[in-house]
Amino acid sequence: MKDVAARAGVGLTTVSRVVSGEGVVSFEKVEAVRRAIDELGFSRNDFARTLRTGRSGAIGMVVTEIADPFYATLVGAVEQRAEMRGLLVLVASATDDPEQAERVIRRLLQRRLDGLIVVAPDEVDVGFLRNERSSGTPVVFIDRPPIGRDVGGDVIMIDNEGGAEEAVAHLIGAGHRRIACFAHVSGRYTSEHRQAGYFAAVTAAGLRRDPALVVVAHDVEACVDALREMLAQPDPPTAIFSTNSWTTRALLQAFRLLDFHPALVGFDDFELAGLMVPPTTTMAQDPRALGGAAADLLFERMSGLVGPPQHLLLQARLIERGSGEIPPAPI
Repeated sequence: MKDVAARAGVGLTTVSRVVSGEGVVSFEKVEAVRRAIDELGFSRNDFARTLRTGRSGAIGMVVTEIADPFYATLVGAVEQRAEMRGLLVLVASATDDPEQAERVIRRLLQRRLDGLIVVAPDEVDVGFLRNERSSGTPVVFIDRPPIGRDVGGDVIMIDNEGGAEEAVAHLIGAGHRRIACFAHVSGRYTSEHRQAGYFAAVTAAGLRRDPALVVVAHDVEACVDALREMLAQPDPPTAIFSTNSWTTRALLQAFRLLDFHPALVGFDDFELAGLMVPPTTTMAQDPRALGGAAADLLFERMSGLVGPPQHLLLQARLIERGSGEIPPAPI
């Protein structure tokens, strides 16, 4: 920094302000410092800056399935917000194995992060994050609430139950009375709450709750087997609600194999949903809005926002494309 200051003909304080982006510096001096930086190949020592300021200029983010398009978009939204503030996002992927998940999160926290956004893995007690919060590291949980006594922390989620209820009500409004629910295996919290929304819509419409119409399926083969059993019933379903995009895609392949084409509404939008025949109606989340809201709240906490943990619930949106309006077969 002394070399840069000498080359630019300014003081050390001016160089520090230009590099950190803090304080007021005239345009001419900013340009002089930037020219000197380019000419000398100067780069800031972030480790030294961390020791001096107590801040690393980085936040952490933990997701459960980083290859999932939903989580990839979620991470992208957080990175975009962080880039606007000159912050780096360190991303780690954790599984539902409790020991592995805790190990990953703890290793990430060793990086002296300024904040943390967590998709809490199912069945993983993240109570150990209480110590991080008490030491001043803000934590925002996203997509699902944390498991663990007195964890605290802000929580931002989609209204899974309300969205599922709206999706099934859409099928009921199209005239369907026998509606099956195909639930996903991973993401137990979201799966269970979307199933609860399914049952809420069925009950509100005065329809019979039939356990034989609710199955958990994780691949095409499981969907084919479950559909065959349902089709063998005296009163098979005329419509299906699926609880996530992976299950929806498996169902679409199973429909083709069985030459069975019921009405369908799936939770989560997915690529090519609008190009299917018929196009697939979905209850779409907005991962960009979810990630952006989590990042904004985290940055507010990092800037000194105090108060009790916030619990924000974002709404999903029904995208009608025709697959939910297929008329039921005559009885």
